[in-house]
Amino acid sequence: MRSVINFNSKWAFTKNADAVPSEINKKWDFVNLPHSWNAIDGQDGDNDFYRGTAYYAKSFSKTELPEADLYYLEIKGANSSADVYLNGKNIAHHDGGYSTWRVDMTHYLEAVNLLVIEVDNSANDRVYPQMADFTFYGGLYRDVNIICVNDSHFDLEYYGAPGIKVTPEIRGEDADVEIEVFVAKASDNAGFRFVIEDKEGNTVCETVCDETAAVLRIENVHLWQGRPDPYLYTAKAELIENGEAVDSVSARFGCRTFKIEPDNGFILNGKDYPLRGVSRHQDRWGKGNALSPSDHEEDIALIMEVGATTIRLAHYQHDQYFYDLCDENGLVIWAEIPYISKHMPSGRENTISQMKELISQNYNHASIVVWGLSNEIGIGGSDEDLLENHRILNDLCHEMDKTRLTTVAAVSMCDMNDPYLQIPDVVSYNHYFGWYGGETAMNGPWFDKFHETHPTIPIGCSEYGCEALNWHTSDPLQGDYTEEYQAYYHEELIKQFFTRKYMWATHVWNMFDFGADARNEGGENGQNHKGLVTFDRKYKKDSFYAYKAWLSDEKFVHICGKRYIDRVEDVTKVTVYSNLPEVELFCNGVSLGKKESAEHFFYFDVPNCGESVLKAVAGEFTDESLIRKVDTFNEAYRLREKGAVLNWFDIDAPEGFLSLNDKMSDVIATPQGKMIFMSLVGKLMGGGEDGKIKAAGFEVGPEMMAMMGGFTVLRLFTLMGGMMDIKFTKEELLALNAQLNTIPKN
Repeated sequence: MRSVINFNSKWAFTKNADAVPSEINKKWDFVNLPHSWNAIDGQDGDNDFYRGTAYYAKSFSKTELPEADLYYLEIKGANSSADVYLNGKNIAHHDGGYSTWRVDMTHYLEAVNLLVIEVDNSANDRVYPQMADFTFYGGLYRDVNIICVNDSHFDLEYYGAPGIKVTPEIRGEDADVEIEVFVAKASDNAGFRFVIEDKEGNTVCETVCDETAAVLRIENVHLWQGRPDPYLYTAKAELIENGEAVDSVSARFGCRTFKIEPDNGFILNGKDYPLRGVSRHQDRWGKGNALSPSDHEEDIALIMEVGATTIRLAHYQHDQYFYDLCDENGLVIWAEIPYISKHMPSGRENTISQMKELISQNYNHASIVVWGLSNEIGIGGSDEDLLENHRILNDLCHEMDKTRLTTVAAVSMCDMNDPYLQIPDVVSYNHYFGWYGGETAMNGPWFDKFHETHPTIPIGCSEYGCEALNWHTSDPLQGDYTEEYQAYYHEELIKQFFTRKYMWATHVWNMFDFGADARNEGGENGQNHKGLVTFDRKYKKDSFYAYKAWLSDEKFVHICGKRYIDRVEDVTKVTVYSNLPEVELFCNGVSLGKKESAEHFFYFDVPNCGESVLKAVAGEFTDESLIRKVDTFNEAYRLREKGAVLNWFDIDAPEGFLSLNDKMSDVIATPQGKMIFMSLVGKLMGGGEDGKIKAAGFEVGPEMMAMMGGFTVLRLFTLMGGMMDIKFTKEELLALNAQLNTIPKN
């Protein structure tokens, strides 16, 4: 029988070798896996994290391994390309940093061995991702194992798959379950034993045959019902020779039906089951992608607490353990490959191989319902090569998996009539109206328009969100990075999205803050701060509780603004979230009245004098916070960009005249402002001979221009400058502001 030996401990590591090492240098670092070399520099900003080659080396004796016929090296995550060398011989190469892959190293083993894994996260034009808003952490960041098997064994080499494929089909009260196994080698007299066990480990049904596939019936099947009842069975298969089992594989699975309808959204086992949830990146502060099982468990626990029914696992294949946790907790999953942001004609084969790995390795997970073909790939419009790439992937998904649907995540600038949106089964959009330009009120009507224009295409929202750090204000505004604006934004989006039944799924971007080393904004560089929870998972932002109020059955009450204590106004607004129907607020023991809200958001005007203890009461649940009257605004609450050339509060803004703090749409509404804008943007973004404006290689169309109009001039030029690595001096920005100060507002 097979045995699996964990190989995580004591690897010699270096980024400084000029060639594949032939021996271990004792001056190298010694690390245990999982490990990433960008755990620090991939999270500190300036987009200067190390992207290159590094080496992991480990020596071992063959006698340290169990006696077996064959030995496979299993690598569960090496980002993003890797070569395996055993005793100086290159025995394998792999492209794609997020999937499991295995190498037969039997015939290269010697008495004493040197195993070297060369990992490379360098920029190139053939392996995805290459352009995206997250850090491409290099390293062996998941487990490495050695699998020891008999000469006759279940296949270990086909796209990292588990060697067993389970397909349940519901038939009335019962389920027919096809169990198919894949055999690398077996004798002529080999047979197979197939068993299905219930959740408690009791045998439900079994059969013995000489075929590699069998259909077993579960009578009175217990369905996988999502969060309310995520019931799982286990399928086991044994390879039998001469009456003895020589290898075995198993997989947990769930029996369920689902469909996605354009008008009714997601339907699970014949009943409406709204998919309202979050997206998740797999990194951690100070760890990068090198997560432990307890890290994954904490993430699941927080997602369960907020009440989500679905997760979009962006933008790549996640750890198998996390998919297992999703199965166990009844979360409905969108799984995707990192075909993202910018189509690379030379990357087609890599999209195909990554999709084959994603489906092959994750086919048995009950939680997964859609395969994601791409993310924001149509930002610059679609051409025939991009369309063909999508058709190939879509056909591949349906060929490999006849039980699930396909989807894409389009971006706001993508025309809703773009032909690439006609390829997958369902569609979602990434919209940031209310954060990256536009207004929060634009979100719901946009989806209504899509639904009216394409009534047969199920539509959802795959990303929406805004950033918040420990900045605070009583007058939240778009782009201020305050916790108060994030809370307001999500209140508005919740009310718009959760009342539109036709939206097949909505996914907040993001559940957690995450590493994005190219970002220098919000006062803490190197991160995207759109999370409902901080990067270190230590603080749940107020918006977390807005979702908990709508989605969770766990009764609670929460006072917002606990980090916003010092306030200057005589009467201050205090927001309370609860999933109970009525909330009463007390200030220093005096009731300020009771409020009811069908929307779970309760607003109180609170007298602000001296120091006040606030207490919210909802049924038997309470929460407390503190506010304090101050004469001047506490500057510790005001955003100060780390390394910013100019902050908004340092800008002259005479009443009735334009400034850098005005929205771009207001600037270009004036003839003089439009001339200044076109001149500057043409230089900044690059204008072609045809007069069209380009940004980061993409043509700026009407949709992008409309979004840009919602930005202040300062914020737009700061963001666009960062994206294209163009730095403005304080003098240049103040000179531009002086020009704008001479132009009356319309």
